[in-house]
Amino acid sequence: MDMEQEAEKSMVQAESSDGSNLNSSDLVTRVRNLLYRRMLVGIKDGRFFLGTFHCIDKQGNIILQDTVEYRSTRRSSPSPMEQRCLGLILIPSSCRSSCHVDCSIEEQLSLLKV
Repeated sequence: MDMEQEAEKSMVQAESSDGSNLNSSDLVTRVRNLLYRRMLVGIKDGRFFLGTFHCIDKQGNIILQDTVEYRSTRRSSPSPMEQRCLGLILIPSSCRSSCHVDCSIEEQLSLLKV
């Protein structure tokens, strides 16, 4: 079984649980380990947000604090990316295309099961 299948199996188990089994508490522990880490979130329109992970809800919406938005510029300018400071933002799960956390490779592999 490859890692992608294992991650899908883990997510199915977590979704089918009622919150009382070990799998869901294990997932909560893993998400708690992400608190206050730097997170880079890409959204479908091509922008990226780099901020400190603050929380996630049951629907998968993410809140980042001290966030900087990065977007590519289409006009000719010295820098290919524009940035602006946003502070505290909510990124809806429906808009998210990627999510990267600043952590070790071992932690990244264990997060595949989240």
